[in-house]
Amino acid sequence: MISKLFLGFSAILATVSLGYLYADSLAFLFGYWISSEDYSHGMFVPLISLFLIWQARHRIAEAGIENSWWGLAVISAGLFLYWIGEFATLYVLEHVSLWMVIVGLVIALMGVRGARAIPFPLAYLLTSIPLPVFLYASLSSQLQLWSSALGVGWLQLVGVTAFREGNVIDLGPIQLQVSEACSGIRYLLPLTSLALLCAYLFKDRMWKRVVLVLSSIPISVLVNGFRIGMIGVLVEWYGQGTAEGFYHLFEGWVLFMASLGLLILEMLVLASIGSKGDRSSFLNRFTWVDRSPNPTPGAGLQPLRSPSPSASASLSPSSSTSASLHASHLMVEREEVPPPRAMFIDFPMKLDGWVGTSLTMEKQYIDVLRFDDYVLADYRFDVGQSVNLYVAYYRSQRKGQSAHSPQSCLPGGGWEISSFNSMDLPARSGMVRSLHVNRALIQKDSQKQIVLYWFKQRDRILNNEYLVKFYLFWDALSRGRTDGALVRITSLVGPGETEDIVDQRLLRFVSTIEPELARYVPD
Repeated sequence: MISKLFLGFSAILATVSLGYLYADSLAFLFGYWISSEDYSHGMFVPLISLFLIWQARHRIAEAGIENSWWGLAVISAGLFLYWIGEFATLYVLEHVSLWMVIVGLVIALMGVRGARAIPFPLAYLLTSIPLPVFLYASLSSQLQLWSSALGVGWLQLVGVTAFREGNVIDLGPIQLQVSEACSGIRYLLPLTSLALLCAYLFKDRMWKRVVLVLSSIPISVLVNGFRIGMIGVLVEWYGQGTAEGFYHLFEGWVLFMASLGLLILEMLVLASIGSKGDRSSFLNRFTWVDRSPNPTPGAGLQPLRSPSPSASASLSPSSSTSASLHASHLMVEREEVPPPRAMFIDFPMKLDGWVGTSLTMEKQYIDVLRFDDYVLADYRFDVGQSVNLYVAYYRSQRKGQSAHSPQSCLPGGGWEISSFNSMDLPARSGMVRSLHVNRALIQKDSQKQIVLYWFKQRDRILNNEYLVKFYLFWDALSRGRTDGALVRITSLVGPGETEDIVDQRLLRFVSTIEPELARYVPD
């Protein structure tokens, strides 16, 4: 009796400790579920998982319930991942860490065999975790282009004259931009989550269940393309108001339910394959009832083996959690002291023959990017084409506030990436070092732009987002610093110009501003 009370108290203490440890992560997660339609299904996932665990209660009882040392190993691994996520400023690692800790608690309290009885309900919790920003942006960007192409295809099929430029659909007098919100990702993520649940409840051969899950991807893409085409038709007939407000939202919900209907229809078809005319096969194979081999109440139950008080103290997750909680508190509250720097408000607009015009970024973009300081300006040398400079500085790159890669937002407003590669810019007169940068050629109809960008992270020049995250983790641990900046330089390919001419213009501009940047983004 004492040992059970001790275990109960330890579980409550561990839950409270973890709630405090993951407070920021959970607040971000709940906020994302509420504010983002792409993950609005996330708030239902824990409830569904709890129901599935309750549904499997007979299998858990048959497996037997006992404490296991393996649970502490999983909890420790999860807490270590939390440290990495905190230093690397990645919420996704903290979310996965919390999931690992939950799994570890289940194993510690129920045993390995007990956890094996509910693998899907535990794994299903992962579908509520938002994708990393750079992966989400890249996927959304690709879906925008696919949806635009499919939308134009539907329009042309019904006889509406339409052309596509990147993610912009040209209807003549009206142009429709397929924004991130219309990319189809808000169909893809919830529908995939539903498909996984349906496949779990669909008690049939494994290949049928795999087909069911995989089919959610083309269904969501095709339905979203049809939706965009339908919006184009309505805009053509009734005006641009039908692409906004209630109509836009209503169309989205109707077609999402249509997607779910297609998924259910597919299950009916799959259930009929190999059923030999058995009309009850679908109801038999798709059911909420736990078909336990021994569903009789109390049958097959194994007694809970209560460890001794000393063993309970050793197995209690609260001790490990409390120690990690203290360490995490010190880590979160750590002071970062970046070197002194000049403010970008004083960045010179005249540099070695280049004359600049300072620009102001719109507040909606400032709110999203969350930098601490920035400069945005157009520079021109004599009468040549202008060069646009954008530098965003972050004093401390914590979760949700770090340098944002341009690669995910370059395709937009009709622009498409024609080529993307990395290149070395050799040190020229006045430059402190050579630079390894990313080069993108973006195109819209007959217009072209060349974009160069890199990440200035402390004393490193990086062009890879994963390396940026790695060195954020490493420098936070070893140097107590996570300050850094994104540097992006853009120029149009003017009439009569070649890409080589623009490359040389950009290189000349880089050699001019690179030594100057050291005062504003220090090593």
